Amino acid sequence: MLAKVFVTLKNGVLDPQGKAIHHAAESIGYQGIADVRQGKYFEIQLDAGLDEALARSQVEKFAHDVLSNPVIEDYRVEIS
Repeated sequence: MLAKVFVTLKNGVLDPQGKAIHHAAESIGYQGIADVRQGKYFEIQLDAGLDEALARSQVEKFAHDVLSNPVIEDYRVEIS
């Protein structure tokens, strides 16, 4: 079983790295990019026999407690 966790800055939180990427894209000729927001992506391999509801619960807690800063970041968990 695989868990995917996507961590992004909350709306309204300044993203200087995203702005730098956007500026770099424009400076090398990419057009039509209105904004760039950067984030983090994690893949977590889970035991195959783990109950999916328990897996989701554990990964949600792990994402909240360890992988993100809930004050400034949102996260999304996918289990497959």
